[in-house]
Amino acid sequence: MRNLSRLLSLSGAEMLFLARCVVVVAAVRLGLTLFSFNRVRRLVTRLDAREVASVADLRRVAWGVAAAARLVPYASCLTQALSGQYLLARGGKASNIRIGIEQNTGAELKAHAWLMSGSHIVLGGSLAGFAHLVDHGQ
Repeated sequence: MRNLSRLLSLSGAEMLFLARCVVVVAAVRLGLTLFSFNRVRRLVTRLDAREVASVADLRRVAWGVAAAARLVPYASCLTQALSGQYLLARGGKASNIRIGIEQNTGAELKAHAWLMSGSHIVLGGSLAGFAHLVDHGQ
């Protein structure tokens, strides 16, 4: 009930953006199910994005993708990072995806993905406790 009242309190522009985020997150999730990461990444990064995103742009994308991910089953950190990168790139804003592995997990390997824009973490939470593996930029 609380989520419904929160949804109804959104402006028309916010609802439209959230709907767009749900479509993008669902499409990326489906893409990662059917195709390789590299193929999906190529589709996401084909847009020319070179501008620096404002903090407001980053917050809006973080909010939209995180909210959409709660509605799309199995929307992993990688799904969210790719979705956010696509949404930023549509506005000409540059970003990159950072992939790392959790340190001190013993025999179990745990990977995580973040969406970064400049020095800002847009999606994925803290980098603490993870070893950096690779960045996938625009």
